[in-house]
Amino acid sequence: MVDSCTTSMTGIDCHAHVFSRELELAAVRRYTPDYDATLAQYLNHLQTHGLSHGVLVQPSFLGTDNRYLLAALEQAPEQLRGVVVVEPDISRVELEEMARLGVVGVRLNLMGTASPDFRETLWKDFLGHLAELDWHVELHAPVEQLPGLIRQLMPFGVRLVVDHFGRPDARSGLDQPGYPELMTLGASGQVWMKVSGIYRLAGTKQQNLAFARSALGLLEQSFGAHRLVWGSDWPHTQHEAVIGFDTVMRQLQDLQISLPFMRALMVETPRALFRF
Repeated sequence: MVDSCTTSMTGIDCHAHVFSRELELAAVRRYTPDYDATLAQYLNHLQTHGLSHGVLVQPSFLGTDNRYLLAALEQAPEQLRGVVVVEPDISRVELEEMARLGVVGVRLNLMGTASPDFRETLWKDFLGHLAELDWHVELHAPVEQLPGLIRQLMPFGVRLVVDHFGRPDARSGLDQPGYPELMTLGASGQVWMKVSGIYRLAGTKQQNLAFARSALGLLEQSFGAHRLVWGSDWPHTQHEAVIGFDTVMRQLQDLQISLPFMRALMVETPRALFRF
């Protein structure tokens, strides 16, 4: 994929999930898998596609039970980092133990849910812990909600990582509600964007790719190449029947990214953000 000054680091996939259908799932969920997405399968995909490292993100349907993800981190500690989902009342001791295993961030999955009130003491204390641990907060939320969320979280001093291009609708263009504001906030230097999930942009294959190309140019101007990272989103939940690892690798190539930008996207930026 892309070489770097660290010869063993050829590319970092910054967004993937592992799980088993046998695990106890969250009572409230949007999706129920009927297959396994194992660590062995994932590591094989990385090797097949010339990638060396990956970031595992807790899937929403497992709720706050991160045990499967943490066990995966223990099996490949040099190759993997983790992003967990936790309740804000989690103890500092538990967070520190997760950090020891390779966790570097917390995901707030707010698709279809109300936004938290970050003014509450519980959230202030929690976010203070994350800042002290140098973890980031990953935001998965509708694009129109993101600017407000980001503005609320920025004073806590945590790095903010936005999922899947910000989850815009490819059919609504770059001026849709929330997107121009998101680009403005990208200039703050406190926000990163995941160039991932092109197939989740709500349009046709052609519309999604055209939007992604246009958005990527805007993101490079607003965020800068060193605030953007790529993710496969494996195993492409809810789209697994038509999307595979091969598909997203082709989509990455179809973005027609220059070699220096690709090196930043695949190695330099994620190596720093996820502390490899």
